[in-house]
Amino acid sequence: MLDKKLTLNAFKAKKNKEKIAAITAYDALMAHIFDGRVDMILVGDSLKMSFGGECSTLGASVGEMIYHAKAVSHAVKKSFLIADMPFGSYSSKEVALKNALRFYKSCEIDALKLEVGADKLEVVRALCDEGMAIMAHIGLKPQFMRFDGGFKVKGKSEAEAQSLIDLARNLQEVGVFGLLIEGVVSEVASKITQSVSIPTIGIGAGGGCDGQILVWSDAFGFFDTFKPKFVRHYLNGKELLQGALDSYVRDVKNGAFPSESESY
Repeated sequence: MLDKKLTLNAFKAKKNKEKIAAITAYDALMAHIFDGRVDMILVGDSLKMSFGGECSTLGASVGEMIYHAKAVSHAVKKSFLIADMPFGSYSSKEVALKNALRFYKSCEIDALKLEVGADKLEVVRALCDEGMAIMAHIGLKPQFMRFDGGFKVKGKSEAEAQSLIDLARNLQEVGVFGLLIEGVVSEVASKITQSVSIPTIGIGAGGGCDGQILVWSDAFGFFDTFKPKFVRHYLNGKELLQGALDSYVRDVKNGAFPSESESY
């Protein structure tokens, strides 16, 4: 449990000292529940899939992400807060600066996250030079799912593994404060973590990263259409909520709710 706001410097200082626990949130209600209990909260474009019912994250817009980041930021007082820049919002330095500034001016976030490859190093450098804290997302990049032909685990070949390690080092050089590593072979993710001095957060990347993140509806059993290999359910949320809902419906139907004490 955090006793005060986790700053950028305090976040970076956790590397090699304390594992970083992170979770997603998309609204003030859940963010209030999570705040201070996790080190990092991510307003992820994963909301298009977990709450929008879509098959990818590609439909998220800048306005939509700012709307959710605003809502979450209203509730977050202690956890480190990051928001995703959506697909197409950082296609060039000019476009990236324009959209990143919209985020920074519109909501009280601590940092932004971008899904990037080597071709976006100068875009990332431009944002960092402007004074924005940037986390880079490497490995399996959901925004590239159509280009990749689906969600493909990365780092299986020696060449791909070395490319990811080189990318991580180059991203550190241009100024990112951290890396989110998704869907990467565990051994490779560990090597990436060891090759940089900034924290790494893993999702489907094994236990060798400096921290872990899960989508909250996955972690707590509200989304059960399918269960990725890397997800662990910490609650049967869907079953518990449905049971409570059934009790509510039953009480309404038989007249047990509202009672005299619940009426004016």
